[in-house]
Amino acid sequence: MDKLAIFDVDYTITKKETLMQLYKYVVLKDIKNIRFLPRALYSGAMYKIGFYDEKRVKESFLKFIDKIHEDDLLKLVKNFYGDVLEKILYEDAINMMKKLKGQGYKIYLISASPEFYLNEFYAIKEVDMIIGTKFSIENKMFMRKMNGENCKGEEKVRRLKEVLKEKNIEVDYKNSYMFSDSLSDKPLLDLVGNAYLINYKKKSNFEILKWK
Repeated sequence: MDKLAIFDVDYTITKKETLMQLYKYVVLKDIKNIRFLPRALYSGAMYKIGFYDEKRVKESFLKFIDKIHEDDLLKLVKNFYGDVLEKILYEDAINMMKKLKGQGYKIYLISASPEFYLNEFYAIKEVDMIIGTKFSIENKMFMRKMNGENCKGEEKVRRLKEVLKEKNIEVDYKNSYMFSDSLSDKPLLDLVGNAYLINYKKKSNFEILKWK
């Protein structure tokens, strides 16, 4: 049986929220992309008052790369990782991955962020599997249409078990680990025997780790 060390991404292994970092990166590359900012702010406001769910917010927000060719998207996210993402990683998160990998654990990243750029985290040699929110590619063009559900909460558990079933992997959950910054990941935190909240500022029944 495999033992897993599961990590959320945003604010767990990274110091900042990655999707917003992608938008800022695209704006810096071409200031004309600032025109999508009002849409982003509007979508966020609609979410806060309950008119939009997270799926609709993300589909709306990603207008700034809508219909980009998949080859251009691959180049964009590769550069995004090198220029931004790898510079905002918590050193303590990477050290934990290295430690647990050395103890025979499989390292899984499971996040609600889009999988099309999360896949760049395979550059971290310890990472075995990445599961994120999927978006559609049609006729080799990126479509801001979510493929399936937003990978959050119970959906993370469903997606994990789906991948494990496909790969015929049995897991020793009692001795596995889960790290997250948020109680939105309680379904995954409850799944394992070793669950930790990262830089959490409230009281919790889960042990809290301070990562830098």
